Order: sequence, then structure tokens, then C-alpha cells
Amino acid sequence: MGDLSDPRLMLALGIALAACALFVHTRLRLRRMRADMDILRERTERLKMALWASGERYWEYDPATHTARVLETETAPAAILLQERQIALDTSLHPDDVDIALQRLADYLAGRVRTFECDMRTTGDDPRWIRLRGRAIEVDAAQQVRKVAGTVVDVTRLRREDRDRRIAAEVLRSMNEAVSVVDAGFDFVTVNPAFSRITGFAAEDVIGRNARMLDSRQHDAAFYDHIRRELVRNRRWSGEMWQRRNDGEEFLCAIEAAAVASDDGAPLYVTVLNDITQQKRAEQELRYLASFDTLTDLPNRALLSERLSRAIVRARRERGRIAVLFLDLDRFKDINDSFGHATGDRLLRAVARRLQETVGPHQTVARLSGDEFTIVLENIETAQDAEQVARDIIAAFEAPLLPDRGHEIKMSPSIGISLYPEHGQTPTELLKRADTAMYQAKNAGRRTFMRYDEVMDASTRERALLSNALRKVLDRGELRLAFQPRLDLARSRIGGVEALLRWHSDEHGEIAPDDFIPLAEESGLILEIGDWVLREACRVMQRWRQQGISDLRVSVNVSMLQLNRGDFPDVVRHVLEDTGMPASALELELTESVLMADAEQNARHLRALRALGVSLAIDDFGTGYSSLAYLRRLPIQTIKIDKSFVDGVPENAEDAAIAGTVISMGHSLGLKVVAEGVENEAQATFLAEQQCDEVQGFWLSPPLDAQATLALIRHWAATGPAARPAPPLPP
Repeated sequence: MGDLSDPRLMLALGIALAACALFVHTRLRLRRMRADMDILRERTERLKMALWASGERYWEYDPATHTARVLETETAPAAILLQERQIALDTSLHPDDVDIALQRLADYLAGRVRTFECDMRTTGDDPRWIRLRGRAIEVDAAQQVRKVAGTVVDVTRLRREDRDRRIAAEVLRSMNEAVSVVDAGFDFVTVNPAFSRITGFAAEDVIGRNARMLDSRQHDAAFYDHIRRELVRNRRWSGEMWQRRNDGEEFLCAIEAAAVASDDGAPLYVTVLNDITQQKRAEQELRYLASFDTLTDLPNRALLSERLSRAIVRARRERGRIAVLFLDLDRFKDINDSFGHATGDRLLRAVARRLQETVGPHQTVARLSGDEFTIVLENIETAQDAEQVARDIIAAFEAPLLPDRGHEIKMSPSIGISLYPEHGQTPTELLKRADTAMYQAKNAGRRTFMRYDEVMDASTRERALLSNALRKVLDRGELRLAFQPRLDLARSRIGGVEALLRWHSDEHGEIAPDDFIPLAEESGLILEIGDWVLREACRVMQRWRQQGISDLRVSVNVSMLQLNRGDFPDVVRHVLEDTGMPASALELELTESVLMADAEQNARHLRALRALGVSLAIDDFGTGYSSLAYLRRLPIQTIKIDKSFVDGVPENAEDAAIAGTVISMGHSLGLKVVAEGVENEAQATFLAEQQCDEVQGFWLSPPLDAQATLALIRHWAATGPAARPAPPLPP
């Protein structure tokens, strides 16, 4: 071993020790660097995952160079990558937002705001709204900001939702209908200004209080409890009810209520309330004006026809009898000319009172026009009962009428009598024959009555001839079908046709359906004829289906005798099986009077028909006396508004109100609504605005034979309504 005092040895030893120390230091430094790199990679990975999970991006901005860079994630097939890119504000931001962003940044750099935040739009094919937030992360010795950094997030969806909320809130504030929101316990959460205007309750008066505070005494508590239970169970309710204002006044309102979920999932109920008190009063006034004579307050011709129709239905059902007395005042024109129209009007009012007093309050007395009055007597036993009433009326007019002080006027009536069922089956027939008998009474010397007899009218003989010819129509092949299309307004396509019966007699020529169908019903031939119509309609429809017209439904009218026949559902089933037509392509139409003749039995027949898959419709709705509430108990899918309610729309306010109400109520019951007798564009447009489902009438097409109907359907499907051809002449 060398001497340790040797300088060279000591130098070598020092160098070796220094090298060892350097090596150890280097190893430790490398280890720390690797650890720092691991931490950096872990933090980078965390940053990447945070940006990816939040959908945000990291940005830095250099105020000195006006440059910015962005860190963002990109999803690769096998990994999530962190990308960095430089951006230029003037090309990346919407031109309208660049100056705004720079001004906001300048305000921050100048210390006028504590943080930088700004919403702006990007450029490109899919411009988006973004929200930038940031703070200074680096300053120089003079405390001047050298770098700003933060996050950027896409807020397009949030801004749209915020816009939608603002619009909804503004709509809510501007609505004329009262809108309220209640919680699961029916305590008010919020109301709109219209609610306060209609009910008189300010928002602070109702929020937190129960909706029962509006309950009216017009309904009992059970009524409101039932409605609230229905709303909770079905999550929707609509209808009419009485409510109470802050001042105690009660008002009728139309209500639409629906359930929505709150942010925490608890149910809320939104109610839209509209005060319809004045509207209902106006409707009642219009209905009164449409049904009553304003001079005498007696029913007018329209209401008389309705009451007589109902009386006929009841009499047919109960096998009863009805008398119609047609009364005309003798020489009333002379009184008008002598005393003036004012006195004549007062005289007519006195006549109305005396007639009602004579026949009693339970019999219908109507004024048709001028000095013509009609009386309907129900539940009479014999024709002599009606004649006795006529004698009582003539005797009652022996006493003078006193329409004016100082004027004693004596009047006498001439009266004609017709009887149901002997003289007619419809109001028109009974009135016509009573009128004929009344003229015979006038010709007999006035101040008397006459009962209708067949010698008074040759039409009786004509009916007999038609009835005989009708018995041979099937053997002779004189019947044919015409089809009238129905237009689906929502889809602007022909969705169905109604099969209509036509008769051309070799002996009598073309016979109107109104003339021969009642005869067929009276004679019972309607059963055989009805079977032929049903089979022929299904046969034609199946032939069309085989030619590619598969989304069409044919409607066939059903008489009372057919429906009351116990095997009618079996008849329908056999026809469908024989023709191969699916039940879903068949709709059976029944009038209100047919349904109401024997409600319970008819309901059973309807359920049996519905079980086959056949659709059911109420024809001429509004001309009978059924109600939509009653229809809820029947398996009906469609109601057809009678032509009489369509004729006046949109000009006639009453017809428009009635049609709109029937459509709305029909939809509320889940029924399809079809309008009959649509003759012009204005009617079709009004009905479309009222959301009527389908229309039928000469505006679309008159009844056509099968070949012409098929051609029209194909033409419509190919060209649409814009090229609707002029309707061909009906068969």
C-alpha cells in the first residue's frame, strides 16, 4: 500500500471520491426527475380526464402578443388524447363578438372587474355559443399581467334552454287565460297576471294556499274531490266548472289541467282557466233566439221540429199516438190592416197565452210564422181526443181578446189535425198533412176543424204505388250504390266513402231516397234492402282494395229495424267473411233516433258489432236528443255533425258556435268528428280551423258511382288538393 502522504495518491483518492459523489448525486437527481415526470404525467392525465369528463377546454392568452392557445381532448379509437393548438381571436370568434370579448378582457386587465367572463359565438359550419372564464396566472415585476388562463365550455344548449324559458315566461305573462301551478297537495306555487285579473286574487294572496279557496257553492266538495282524484290518476283533466272570485262572485270557467314533473321529481299540476260565463250566456241567448219566437216567446219552427221528432221517437218506442194541430187565425190580415201592426203583435201575444192556457203547460204550442200556430198533443188515446182539444180551442176563442185598452177583438181559428202514426212518420209529414187539413177547414167555412184524410192529398196513392214497386226492386236489379268521399283534413287525403242507396224505377223513374227509404222501413223491406246494401258496399270496397286502395273505409247506414234484429251482428260477420273485407274497413252509421229508441238493447247490439272490429258512427248528430255524455257509454268512434249545423258556418254565429262546441266536446271524449254537407271552401276552412277530422259534401264531391269514385280517389292521391278536379255530376 502506498504512502497516504503522497500528494498524487491523495489527489487520485479525492478525484475518486468526487466521482462517486457526482455519480450518487446524478443518480438521485435522475430519480427525482423521473418522480417529477411521473407526477407531471399523472397531473397531465388528470387534467386530460377532467377536461374530457367536463366537456371543457383549457385556454391561455398572452396580452402582449394577443395570441392564445387551447388545450382540448380528442377521442381516438383506443385512447383519449390531449391536443394543443394556437388560435387567432379574429378568425375563431364571430365578427360581432370579437370586440366585445377584447373589451371584456381589457376591463379585466385594467382591474375594473375581478374575473374575466364572456359568452361569445364561434365561426365555422356549426357555430356554437361558448363561455370563457379566466384569471391572471402570471404577472411581471410591475404587477402587469403577462398571461391569463381559464376554461371554455360550450353553452349552446344552455342558452337555448334559457331562451325557451324566457319565451315561456313571457307567454305565460301575456296570456289572457289564467294559469296556475299547484303542488301535489293542490297548494298554489305560482300564478300568472291573468289569474289575478280573472279571479281578483293577487299572487301573494294565493301562493302557499290551497286551491279550495276558489271552490264555488255551485258544486259540493265531493265534486271537486272527484276532479282532483281524476287529475292525479289520469295526469290530465279538462271540463267546465264554477269557481269563486275574491269578491265572492261565482263564474263559469273552462279548465285544462295537466301534470308535470318538478326538478325534484315531485308532481306539479298546471291549470289553464278561462272565464266563459259571458260566452255561455251569449250562447244561451243565441240558442234562445234560434229556438223561440221573440214576439210570443213560444217555440219557433226549428224547436217545434225538434220536439215533434222527440215525441215521435217516444211514441214509436212506447207504441203511442200523437196529434198535430195546425191553427190559422181567420181574417187576421184584416185586423192588421184596420188596427195596425202594433195591435196585431199584441193580439198574437194574447193568442199565444190563450192557446197555452187551453191545452195546458205540458203540451207544445209553437208559432210557425205570421198568424200560424201549431200544437203537439202527446199520449192521446184516440183521434177523438185530438178533436175534443180542437173544440176546446174554438170555444176558448169565443171570449174576446183584449190586446189593447179600448179594443175588444174577437178571433176565430181554423184547425187541421194529423195523427201519428196514421198520417205520417216524420215531423214534415205530420205538419204538411195538418196544414192540408187546416186549408180544408178554411174551405169548409172557417171557425172549425178537419182531420186529415187520404182524399185530401193524392200523395197517399203515390206512396202506395211506390211501396208496391219497392217490393220488386231487388228482383229487377233497380237498386244501385253511389259513394260520397270523406276528406281527412289533417292528412289532406280521402280517408273514406259513404255508401248511399239509389233507386231508378222502370215505372216511376228516379225516386228520391227520402221518398222510398221511409216506405222500406214501414213495410219491413229495409231488412232485405239493407242486407243488399251492406254486401254490395263491402264487395265494392274489397275490389278496390285488390286494386291497391287499401287505406280506405266505407260507411253504411243502418236502420232501426236492422239494428233491432237480433242476428244483425251475425249478418255483418257473414258478409265480411263472404266478401273477404276486413272489419276495420267497415263503418256502420246510425242516427240518434235509432240509438235512443231502445237505448239499453241497442247498446248491447253495438258492443257486439264493435267486438267484430267494425267502427260505429252517429249520423246527423244534433238532430236528435242524445247528448255527448250519453255517447260516452256507447262504443262509438265517430260523430257526424248534421248538415243543418254546417250550412250557416262561418257566417252564422250560432251555427259556428254549435259546430265548434260539438267538435271540441267530441274530441274531449276521444271521438272522431265528421262534418256533413260541406258545400264551399269557406265552410271547409272554418272546420279545418276548428280541427274537425273529416268533411263530406259537394265541396269535395257529390255522390258518384263506383268507377267515378275510384277515379277521384286515385286522382286525389296522385295530385293532392291543389289539383282537385271539378266534381262530376252525381249519379
